[in-house]
Amino acid sequence: MRTISTGGAGRIEALDMLRGFALLGIFMANMLHFNSPIMYMDPYSWFEGSGESVPYMWLDILVEASFYPIFAMLFGYGLNMQYEKSKLLRQPFGPVAARRMAILLVFGVLHAVFVWSGDVLFTYAMMGFLMIAAVRLPPKWLLALALVLYIVPMGVLTGLVFAGEQLSPDSSLSEFADIQKVDESIKVYGHGDYLTALAFRTKEWLLFTATNFLVNPFMILPLMMIGAALAKWKTAERAHEWRRRIAVIGVVSYIAGIALKSVPFTVGSSLSMQMIQTYFGGPLVAAGYVSFILLLCTVPKFISLFRPVAKAGRMSLTVYLTQSIIATLIFYHYGLGMYGKLDIGTATLLAAGIFVVQALLADLWLSRYRMGPFEWVWRIGTYGTFLPIKKEKQQDMS
Repeated sequence: MRTISTGGAGRIEALDMLRGFALLGIFMANMLHFNSPIMYMDPYSWFEGSGESVPYMWLDILVEASFYPIFAMLFGYGLNMQYEKSKLLRQPFGPVAARRMAILLVFGVLHAVFVWSGDVLFTYAMMGFLMIAAVRLPPKWLLALALVLYIVPMGVLTGLVFAGEQLSPDSSLSEFADIQKVDESIKVYGHGDYLTALAFRTKEWLLFTATNFLVNPFMILPLMMIGAALAKWKTAERAHEWRRRIAVIGVVSYIAGIALKSVPFTVGSSLSMQMIQTYFGGPLVAAGYVSFILLLCTVPKFISLFRPVAKAGRMSLTVYLTQSIIATLIFYHYGLGMYGKLDIGTATLLAAGIFVVQALLADLWLSRYRMGPFEWVWRIGTYGTFLPIKKEKQQDMS
């Protein structure tokens, strides 16, 4: 059996590479949220007939809702690896994992309140507490339960919305825009000072958190469970051995996903069509991306060429948090004040450029230090012991 090579400290390079590319995709998708009050408007009607309609279409089909599923699955994959390691070493898993989730939850709250209301760390931590129990299930049970937990509620919800649209076609929310919130966002983020933005951001985050509280166990948790099941089967480690089936799954998932993600543009942008795009098209495209990257990671030249991307993935918490810090300082008034002033294409290219710099800096940083600075704080908080962050001179710098 041929397996994918590992990096320093037994890390699986393919997983770091996936994390790196997921960070890039998430940042590109988030740029629209950093740059505009998109959460309070219907983008399909908002951009219709403008020069932004085509860039938005491609961003929506290829990027939006197709990278957070990768990160959620990787979260579950990593948690299972920690569980398996604790069993091997006969060490307690639950208490340590609970402390990890508690520290991540604190990171999430601080990030949401002081930097950006679109935080996902809080949600991942909350679902992570549930995963501490779920990760103990056999892989087939995990996969089956995850699929039922995801498909049935999301399918029923989408079906109910579709039925409501058929019964009352004039009451669709697809073109809804909260003009008051749009104006308030522009006023606060485009013209307000930091304290004004902090107060508004906190209210936004509390609203988003309350709104998603009942949805996340059926939307995020199943993706983590799928990741844990894949970890139990050692999918990333055995990608070369399973390359044919991974290729088939990748192609079929990607084609089906692109078709579903195109529905708002080919069938209509009603709310039910948008739900089909997000809830079903997004994860399928994500599965395609995961499959393609796993296959590419079996090629040594690919690993070598995109090594900085894997390094960024290795310090994903630091990269994710600094992306928010950089973007808010670019767009918000207390920074450069570019809120609403960049078109979609320019903002997307800016995200890619920032990530390239982050990846190169991550490669440089990890040549001298064991882990990213925020990962270091996370580890100290988890284990309650001080860990030197700087590498020893005789330590392998790879």
